[in-house]
Amino acid sequence: MNYEELYANVTPMEKEIKDSASTITRLYKKIVKDTESGNIVEIRKSLELLAQAADTLSERTSVLEDQIGEFDQVAYFEDGQFIKEMLEECAKKEIDVIGESPVFEMFPYRVRIDASNQEVYLDRKKLPTMRPLSVAQTISTSREKLMRANFNAQRFADELADAYDVTVLKSGKRPGADIYLTTIYKTLVPMGRFRRDYDQNSFAFDVARLYDSEIDETKKGRRWQFGPSRNNSKAIRILDREGNEQFLATVKFFDIQGE
Repeated sequence: MNYEELYANVTPMEKEIKDSASTITRLYKKIVKDTESGNIVEIRKSLELLAQAADTLSERTSVLEDQIGEFDQVAYFEDGQFIKEMLEECAKKEIDVIGESPVFEMFPYRVRIDASNQEVYLDRKKLPTMRPLSVAQTISTSREKLMRANFNAQRFADELADAYDVTVLKSGKRPGADIYLTTIYKTLVPMGRFRRDYDQNSFAFDVARLYDSEIDETKKGRRWQFGPSRNNSKAIRILDREGNEQFLATVKFFDIQGE
């Protein structure tokens, strides 16, 4: 049984439980009102109906418990069914996915599946779900939220240039040299505890937005050029505005007069 089959089975039962609970709440309020007014006849009628509703609720709850108990979550994860369905749902939402189990890159996120504990992690956050559709929806919604967030490309370019200059000085390289973006990231965010709030995936997303922006120089009149690397482990993978995969490894800043 996959999760969508379970969902289809339990949804009608959940509605019946909701209806029974609503009936109990309504009868409770009526009993309180009749108790206040002293209407003993109505109280007795409501108590009888309340007992019936409580029995129905108990019965429906027991059935739901049995249905949930039949779902083998361990096998669902360990036999790869969860991952298969998750990738299918991601494809439906046009989420770019690379990698192999248990770690997948879904730009700008990393998704890790812990099959032994039936857990799903989005970056460092554990998602409280075992439903593939929910995972895909969370990723899609989160990415849309990122895309809507304000991004000052000019400010990011200036900050990237400043970090580049510091990195050049620390490394002893000449101005205008190609510097790995991953090295500049560490200059931008030197302390490990701050990297939890602005991790390398977030940095890659900002690099992608700068890459797609119309900004082509810093406020000081310097331009930049991204470059590749023979060592892809040093490259940052991004998606451009057309959804095409790009691997950017280095960047260099230079004065326009030096072109």
